Parts: sequence; structure tokens; C-alpha cells
Amino acid sequence: MRNEWAVVTGAGNGIGAVIARNAVKEGYRVAAWDVDGDAAAAVAADLGGACVAATVDVTDEDSIAAAVADLPAAPTLLVNNAGIARFGPLLTLAAAEWRAAVEVNLTGTFLVGRAVAARMIEAGGGAIVNMASINGLAAAPNAGAYTASKAGIVMLTEHMAIEWSPLGVRVNAVAPGLINAGMSDAVNADPEVRKLREGRVPQGRLGTADDIADAVLFLASAKASYISGQTIAVDGGIIKGALASLPRPKAVDSVGVR
Repeated sequence: MRNEWAVVTGAGNGIGAVIARNAVKEGYRVAAWDVDGDAAAAVAADLGGACVAATVDVTDEDSIAAAVADLPAAPTLLVNNAGIARFGPLLTLAAAEWRAAVEVNLTGTFLVGRAVAARMIEAGGGAIVNMASINGLAAAPNAGAYTASKAGIVMLTEHMAIEWSPLGVRVNAVAPGLINAGMSDAVNADPEVRKLREGRVPQGRLGTADDIADAVLFLASAKASYISGQTIAVDGGIIKGALASLPRPKAVDSVGVR
């Protein structure tokens, strides 16, 4: 095991837990942070001595500062994965629900990113991977503040990269598509809905948490050493394949052919 530390927020369950697990497989020692300390502790217990847990509220600067101070060493990787969804139509969305999503998803990414980046810079650099979403690249109805908060993460990633890359910290983002894990578990539990969603993905399947973890760890690796400020959609091609789902009569297939 290499003597490098990775911090994963929202590591108590779902995609975050899988990222933590795969980071350990890659040789990292992992600090699993989650507002649910018991969930983070359970993940750490499963991963043995390679993982330590901490109860961290990503919206609270004091909570973040204490967790950063407790790290055994400066991390070389931060995965800003903590996030929440507060779905609903904008016309009836409560302001408190809007603020909650923006505070955790966007402000939390900023606060944790800033605190960990400062320690990385002191130690010589590192890599940060923020968790965006295809909802931050293409709007979806009834997504509440989720779409806006994730779009904000895309631009925040670019902003961080511009300011911190010269200081040795690369910053990128991963935008998951239709993933069979985490927040989508309740949606995919309906077999009819799941089948419809799978049918919209050009690859014909939903993504997995491992698909996301693989992308995160690639962006953290030396193989991505010249990549910074980018958002990588891990979506099986669903965004780029939107036009493929539109009906078109065969009669027009030869239009313009000479």
C-alpha cells in the first residue's frame, strides 16, 4: 500500500462508499467523511486499517477544519462526492429545499475543496475530483435545485482548476448519468421505469457505482496528469445520443443523396 491519503466525502453509502473501496484497492489510505458518522464508520470497518472515518458536515467550516486537522497526512486526492437531492417543480419548490441542495452540493464542494486544497498546496500538490451530474449539463424537469447546483459545480471545477493548477492541484469533475446506485435506487426499483431508462442509454444499460469510481480514480492518476478543469460525463452516451431517440421515417433516409 502506498503512503498516500484520499479524502472521500459522502462516503457512508452509495457511490461514495464504492469510491472509497476502490481507492483502497488502488493502494490509497482513505479518510471516509460523512455527515452520518455511523455509516462512515461502517465503511471504514469493512475496509480495515486502510480507512478511517470521520463525521463531517460539508456545510460547516468548523467541522471541515477539524477533520482536515485530524488527517494523518496531507491528502493527494479529494473526491467531493457529498450531495443531496430535493426534487420537485420549480413553481412549488420551497425556498428551504432549494437552499439545502445548493448549500450541500455547491457550497459544500467549495468549502471542502478550499480547505483540502490549502493542505495539498503546502505539501506539494494533489488532485481533486468533484461530483457533478448530467443534470448539470442538461436540464431535466422537476429536478428542484439539483440541476442548478450541479451546473454550478461544473463551473466551480473550472474556476478551481484555473486558480489551483499553477499551485500543483489539478481539479476535474465527473458527471454521472443514469446510475444504478445511490440517489437513483428508488427510481430504478420500479422495473418498468428501469427498463425505459435503460432503453434511452445508447449502451443499453444503466451505469454502476464502479463505473463512476473508475473514472474518478483515472482522473486522480498519473495517466490524467495533463487533464485539468474538465467535466467528464460517464453516462453511456445518453447526452450525445438524444437525437437518436427521435422518430424519423425511413423515406427521408435518402434525402440529399445523389
